[in-house]
Amino acid sequence: MQAQIEKLIEDIKADYVSFMSNVGDKADIRQDMIDNFVDNITYNEGKKYIKVLKKLGNQTMVWGFIVNVDDDKKFRKGDLLMAAGFNAPARNKPRGNILDGNYSIRWTGPEYLK
Repeated sequence: MQAQIEKLIEDIKADYVSFMSNVGDKADIRQDMIDNFVDNITYNEGKKYIKVLKKLGNQTMVWGFIVNVDDDKKFRKGDLLMAAGFNAPARNKPRGNILDGNYSIRWTGPEYLK
């Protein structure tokens, strides 16, 4: 699952770079913002979930959660969940699965339900 987590993080970074490509007219400032974002995407493994974090300036925010157990009654291992708060995922519906490679994300978090 480590390779899939790293792929997800690379996808998040790529989406941010794409988003920033047309923002503002100061290339040096834009590049500093991209470098800062890319350097500050991390994750923490807990008992049930992997919490993906992004840091913007002084603020650390939860990007989303990944189910990290095989015995969850509602979700499969690798399911992407939006954050309900800093310490808990929204357990209404998965937003894709990193093990399947079937997910749609933005740099701001997993896609909303459609």
